[in-house]
Formats: sequence, C-alpha cells, structure tokens
Amino acid sequence: MQIIVEGWRFIYHSYCVANQFQLLEMLDRPELQLFHRDMPYIDPAWETQISLFDRPTETLLRNIKNPHSTQLADVTLRMYCPWNFARSTSSETWVFAATEWGIVTNNLLNGIGVKSLTETPVNSAAKIVTPSNWSKAGLIRSGVQPDRIAIVPLGADPNIYYPLPESERQLLRQNFGWSDYFIFLNIGGQTDRKGIRPLLKAFAATADKYPQARLVLKGSELLYPSRDVIATASQIVLTDAERAKVLPRLIYTGNQLSFTQIAQLYQAADAYVSPYLAEGFNLPVLEAAACGLPVICTAGGPTDDFTDPDFAMAIASKFIGVEIEGETLFILAPVWEHLTQLMQRAIAQPEIAAKARIAGPRLVAENFTWKRAVDRLLEVILPKKRSGKFEISTLKPILL
Repeated sequence: MQIIVEGWRFIYHSYCVANQFQLLEMLDRPELQLFHRDMPYIDPAWETQISLFDRPTETLLRNIKNPHSTQLADVTLRMYCPWNFARSTSSETWVFAATEWGIVTNNLLNGIGVKSLTETPVNSAAKIVTPSNWSKAGLIRSGVQPDRIAIVPLGADPNIYYPLPESERQLLRQNFGWSDYFIFLNIGGQTDRKGIRPLLKAFAATADKYPQARLVLKGSELLYPSRDVIATASQIVLTDAERAKVLPRLIYTGNQLSFTQIAQLYQAADAYVSPYLAEGFNLPVLEAAACGLPVICTAGGPTDDFTDPDFAMAIASKFIGVEIEGETLFILAPVWEHLTQLMQRAIAQPEIAAKARIAGPRLVAENFTWKRAVDRLLEVILPKKRSGKFEISTLKPILL
C-alpha cells in the first residue's frame, strides 16, 4: 500500500505533533510505502529552533521520500491547515480536521476560501479523520455528512511519556527547584480558549489556602504570544490582592523544548490541570496521564473520550453558545469554583496521585499509544483494511 502524507513537520503545533508520531509509526509498517510532502506553515515566521526528537529519530523523519507532483498512491492523507478537500492524485483523499469551538469557524473558512464547508468537495470526494466525538459534532453542525467522518483518537509514546521511579522524580524536582512545592502544570498556547482565566482565578483561591502551591505554565512564544495573554488575563480576572498572591507563585516558560524535555515537566509535576473552553482533542492531558499524573480537566469535551475517574477529576462545565465577531461559537464554560475544589483536593488527598500513577499509564498503554492510533487510522483509510464502518474506536459518546 502506498500512502502520501501532506503535512507539517518540525514545529510544536498539534497537527505537526500528530503527523510526526504517525509517520514514525507508519515507518515501522513494512507493508506501507510512505511518502511525505511538506506543506507551508500558516505563518511563514514559524521556524523551529531546536530538534524535537533525538538525532536518529529526526533523521528517519527527514529521510521519508518526497512524492513527485503526479505521484499515484492508494491514499493521500492531509495533516495541515487550512484544510484542503480537493481530490488528490491518489485513489482516496482523507483530511485530518479538528474543530475546537463546536463548529468550523469563519476564520477557518476564510483560510479555505469559502463561506461554508458545503462549498467544498467534503461531502463528495474527500473524507475526514477527526480525533474526538466533540470534534465530530462540530463538523456535523457545519454541514459535513456524518458518514464521511471517522473518529481516530491521537496517542502518546510510552517510550517518552512514562512515570519516573520516585528517586529519579525527586532528583528532577530538585533540579527544577520544585522540591518544596506542590506543582500544578499546564502546557499549551495560553489562549483564552485553553482556560487561562478560570485557571488563574482557581489558583488564586488554592494558593490562599495552600501557600506551597505553584502553577507552572508552558507556552510557545513561537506560535502564540502566551506571556501577553497571561498578563492580560491576570488583570481581568484577579484582584490586586489575588495578583500579589499568584504572581510570585507563577512559573512561566515560552521556550521551545524537545518532547523529552516536555515529558520531564510532566514527570516532575504533582498534577496536570486543563480547564479548557474549546479543544479538538487536548493531547497534553493524554501525555500527562501517560506520565502518571492526576489530571483535572473540563467535563463534557474531547477529554471525556480518553479519561477515567481512576486518574482524572472532571470540572463541572456549562455548554453555551457565545457570540464572537458575528458568529455563534460553542464552548464548555468550566465552573471555576469547582475547579478550585478539585485543585485543593489534589493537594489534600495524596492517595489521588498514588492511584493515578498506576491507572493513567495503564489506560494509555492499553488504548492510546501511537501504535494503537495508527492501527485505527489504517483500518479507516486503507481500502483493503476498511470494515465498512468508520467508528473504529472505543470512545464514549458525547451528548450536546
């Protein structure tokens, strides 16, 4: 079977991360002949400054053959934005598409160059791979026929994301200067949809009761101006007294890090917290679970598909429509008071962490590795492997 993948590599963007790990897994499949065509980044200024992988792994990625312009293959899989639903030179065309806001936004439609997805070949030629029930629901609201959408969740690499032995974990915490603190971690572009406002508000209340609490935020200044967003959010949601309590306990880095360096943040932290409003999948929650962290994340969204009460605490949320720049977007508004209760519970009840240290890695290893993700992907997109049904997963249904 020949597969042409068109996508992004070598930056820390969710589409790029998924693409690279899928490519590496496909390279281990001798029945596949793999090609990769690099597509332009949305922003020409995006340029990685470090290697995300070790040198041998990066070499494997760089050595994937580039297809010629008229290359024929069984499948073309597109892993980039704006989405392109035009027919490819392959027998079938699949597009990876994730919706965060409960619909396909006008901004994304403008990038495609249409006013509606129904103006594209999405319901006639191309088919869609999407990572969650939440994302699928957003595509359907925007006019995609349900039978043209396959849910294929993302994965985590257990060779990178895993719990450290306690002695090594304590040494890592010591190196970070975290030994005396309870560390809440959040990784990603610190935009409003990621929940920075309720997170800051809940952390202020938590730090008031537990002064040893610290909040570590890992942003990416290359892709998003996270530092400015955090500063603005703190001015909006925190009082002067709350800012005086939060800011000395807030640790931020926007530096580019390799996957191994990011894994060390998970491995050294005490809990992962993600009070998101809108996400297509939320890969850091899965990676945190693989590292044995208890996770606190919004209920009702994509993380429902791959979290379990044995390691995850769900933040009560309200499903609402919000008017933004002339269009109605759908969000899950996390209740910050409940988030506060859960953060304080994570500190007060150490048995939660002990249980998560076993349950999270086990669930990921059994269901959500990149090997399992690519198994599912190939069952969906390769004609001879297809079962006739797109729902090749054990994901829980979402009711909206």
